[in-house]
Amino acid sequence: MKRLVPPDFVVPLRLETPDFVLRPLLITDVVKDYDAVMTSAAELRTVFARQTCWPEGLTFEDDLIDLGWHHKEFKIRRSFAYTVMAPDEPLCLGCAYIEPTELAGYDAEAFCWARTSHTQLDQPLYATFKSWLQTDWPFKAVAYPGRSLTWDEVESLKS
Repeated sequence: MKRLVPPDFVVPLRLETPDFVLRPLLITDVVKDYDAVMTSAAELRTVFARQTCWPEGLTFEDDLIDLGWHHKEFKIRRSFAYTVMAPDEPLCLGCAYIEPTELAGYDAEAFCWARTSHTQLDQPLYATFKSWLQTDWPFKAVAYPGRSLTWDEVESLKS
């Protein structure tokens, strides 16, 4: 099994800003996560690919399974999913993901999104997440598909 980060790397567990907190996405977040996902479904269709039908048809049980998978992947250091919470955690504001990549010239891919009701946080979240990956993570080059790379560029970099 290939890990995304070296065994001696201490994976950050929290990033706090005045507007939001990033922390590992856990199965216990399913109620808040499901609400954020389902109320942001239209916008999420273009976060992870040029166009996808996800999360259409996603059930609460499916989301629980997804969160369990993300939690397991985090524990085995293969990918890292963070929930983006309001500072006192009453509401999930979105998510951020760090994943392995097959894109030539990159050692990770990263995605983030803010829920539809908080779209004003999308750019600050992206800027904060990108800076965090540059300063606190061991990656040399992180791809941000759909953001710093167009979907056409992503396709051309697939190995």
